[in-house]
Order: sequence, then C-alpha cells, then structure tokens
Amino acid sequence: MSLSMTGYGQAILHYEGYKVRLELKSVNHRYCEVMMRIPREWTRYEDGLRRTVQQQIKRGRVDVFIHRERDEEQIPAARLNDTVVQAYLHAAEQLADRYGVKGTLGISDILALPDVLGEPGEACNGDEEGWGEQLQQALNEALQGLLDMRRREGGHLAQDVESRISRLESLHHEMTVLAPHVVSDYRNRLKHRLIELQDGSFTLDEHKFGMEIALFADRSSIDEELTRLQSHFGQCRGLLLSDEPAGRKFDFLIQEMNREVNTIGSKANHLTLVNLVVEMKAELEKIREQAANIE
Repeated sequence: MSLSMTGYGQAILHYEGYKVRLELKSVNHRYCEVMMRIPREWTRYEDGLRRTVQQQIKRGRVDVFIHRERDEEQIPAARLNDTVVQAYLHAAEQLADRYGVKGTLGISDILALPDVLGEPGEACNGDEEGWGEQLQQALNEALQGLLDMRRREGGHLAQDVESRISRLESLHHEMTVLAPHVVSDYRNRLKHRLIELQDGSFTLDEHKFGMEIALFADRSSIDEELTRLQSHFGQCRGLLLSDEPAGRKFDFLIQEMNREVNTIGSKANHLTLVNLVVEMKAELEKIREQAANIE
C-alpha cells in the first residue's frame, strides 16, 4: 500500500551509563535526503546510520536527532586503567632498585595517582564497536516507528485519493454519455440559426451544411481523450495498491490527466461538457495535493 512521506519515530537507548534518545522526523521531499544531528564524537558512525535509513526510506527528507545524557539510573563503575597502574608499579620497583628507596604503595596511594581511573565519559569513545551496534539497534527501532506512522498516514491518503478517482470516473461516464449528443446539438442549433437568417436571398445548401457538421464532429471528438483518461484511472488504482514508491509516477499521471482534460476543454462546444471539465480539473488538483505526500 502507499506510504506517506510524513512520519515520526523514536527510541531510547541505555548503555555504558548513558541515556541516548534517537528521534526521526520525515517530511515531503522530491528525493531521499537524510540529515544527521549527532554528538561530534560520534561522527564516525554517521555514514553507517545514514545508509540504514536510506535502505528503508526511498523519498522524503529525514532528520535524525541523537541526544545523549548521563543516565542517573545507571551510573557506571569507575574503570581501572591497567596499563597506567602497571607503569606506576614498575616505576616504584625501579626507584627501589636504583636508589634504595624503601616503602610500599597502598591502594589509596595508587588510586590517588593521575589517570589510574578512567573517566566515565570515556565509555562513549572507548567501546566503538559496542556503541556502533547499540546505535544501529536503536535506529532500527525508531525507523520501525517512523515506517508504521508513514504506513498509517499513507492508508488515509490512499482512501482519499481512491474516492476522488471514483468521482473522476463518474464525471468521465457523464462525458462519455454526453459526447455523442454534442454534434447533434450543434447541428440543430446551426440549422435553427440558418433558418432564422433565411430571408429569401440565399438557399440552404444541404451538402455544404453536411460538410460543416462533419468538420465540427472531427474537431470536437473527444473519444481518444476519454479512452486515455480511463487508462490513467486504472494505473492510479494500481499504484495505490503497489508496495513500491509511487509518488513520482502519480505526479506524472496527474500531469497526463490534466493534459487530457485540458484538451477536452479546448474541444468542448457544449455548456454541460465545459462544466464537467471544470469539476474534473478541481478533483485532479485535490488529488495532486494529496499525492504530493505519497512516497
């Protein structure tokens, strides 16, 4: 079914003492454009996250917001920097061996030394693979919410567009019924007018009169336009049921239908037919506005 280009999704991630909120917002756009707003130190994940979005979204502008803050409910334990501790102990042994310095390092002494304990914030930068996997999982969850909303909105759009196509088909039927009477009405009006102008100074040439009616019938024929319109209606219904992105095809079909309706309007020499053309153009404009939000 059709998907809307408007949607919203979010996910919450708890990891390494941090709470991360991912928000996705999508709006209309001719192509697929993904805008990332993430913490500067996570720019290395940006390309992978963007590709994940592009695999699911074919049209629309998608804004990805990633907010990070300390998780008060999950305060991480301080991390011991083993390399630094070993360096300090090795230096203490060298002091004892080379200079005969006596004494031992206690736990409190070691913990007071610089860089023995890692800062909690280093968790965001240290475990690159872990953070990358966690962000991808959270993004997939937010994407699912976004797609669900786009699917619901797309269903509403499809219902509205389908009802308007039904209205177009009704107007098309009226045109089809009316078209054969346009020539006969013109013939009757023209003949009545000639009779009114008849003052004895000329005679009505039935042959020339017949040729005039034949030329008018050829110029005013809308059979081809009506046939193409009927085909376009069927294609529109097929697009509404398709799982593939249909927005651009819809836009093209609407242009084609407008062209056919304009041609009918230019050929029309009948008040009722002109009114039907006006109604059909109004419905096409409403469909165009709705289709502009279809992926």
